[in-house]
Amino acid sequence: MSALAIDNLTKSFGDVQTLKGINIALDSGEFLVLLGASGCGKSTLLNIIAGLAEPTSGGVSIDGRSLTGVHPKDRDIAMVFQSYALYPNLTVARNIGFGLEMRRVPKPERERAVLEAARLLQIEPLLDRKPSQLSGGQRQRVAIGRALVRQPKVFLFDEPLSNLDAKLRMEMRTELKRLHQMLKTTIVYVTHDQIEAMTLATRIAVMRNGKIEQWGTPEAIYQRPATAYVATFVGAPPMNMLAGIWREGGLQINGLDRMLDLPRPKAAKADKITLGIRPEALQLGNDGISLPLRVDVSELTGPELIVTGKIGTQRLVASFPARHRIDTGELLDLRLPADQAHFFDVETGKRLNDDSHD
Repeated sequence: MSALAIDNLTKSFGDVQTLKGINIALDSGEFLVLLGASGCGKSTLLNIIAGLAEPTSGGVSIDGRSLTGVHPKDRDIAMVFQSYALYPNLTVARNIGFGLEMRRVPKPERERAVLEAARLLQIEPLLDRKPSQLSGGQRQRVAIGRALVRQPKVFLFDEPLSNLDAKLRMEMRTELKRLHQMLKTTIVYVTHDQIEAMTLATRIAVMRNGKIEQWGTPEAIYQRPATAYVATFVGAPPMNMLAGIWREGGLQINGLDRMLDLPRPKAAKADKITLGIRPEALQLGNDGISLPLRVDVSELTGPELIVTGKIGTQRLVASFPARHRIDTGELLDLRLPADQAHFFDVETGKRLNDDSHD
């Protein structure tokens, strides 16, 4: 188990700066997910940790040891790639043990390590097969097994589940969670899938345009998003963002006549504001803070009913238990609990909630 530190890391390609001062301090045994859209810099950061790319400035260290100038093979890091990168002419057993073979680890020790990895990953019956005889999920397990036998200080995963179908992705997420709980090894995992991030991570770093937009636990990221970008990127369906303005009677949503009796955050300097509402925070009922919604679309996903419509002139999505029946064209009264209201600055996108209402 090892602690990972990234200190003021930057990376430029010519005049283009892809990483802009990344700072991360990760405790030993944590599972860090780098989450963000394509092009945000997350894979570049992972490659720098691995030693496959050099930073322009700043540094990476493991257990206080700087990795500046250290060759990738000497960093005590194992990486699992999106493409699996298996040798097609080698058996599963040899693919898993190939790195140990190249390091001249004695054969009995190699075989023990391969068998232990296969047992952990539940692929013992596959050891004599070639990669062409395996499913996508089995190939991914072999790639993970090849990293496991190294017993590295840090595991790196570069979107390892993106080539799998939805059912296999869910199974492999469970497998990765189980392995992390057993091995307690430090992991850095890159993905654009917020479900993977929320289910796997002990810490999430949401990245945008080469910077960390927010860093924290999955609960903090979801319940107290630091910016409007984080609020809409994490969550499915994403958080509703309604434009409004503060008046004497409370908050008026654009296009809506009634005032919402919501406390104005102390940090709100301008009258214009963005109100964020999670779809699942809305409840049926007209008591308290009430919002009228004319239903345009009602979709049953199985476990929940997703309703889309308009409040005033703006689009709103609400999520309800599947037992409800709501028809297109229906006018709903929706209740918003005051503690489920998120406020964001219109210009900067930063969160404005007072601590007392957070």
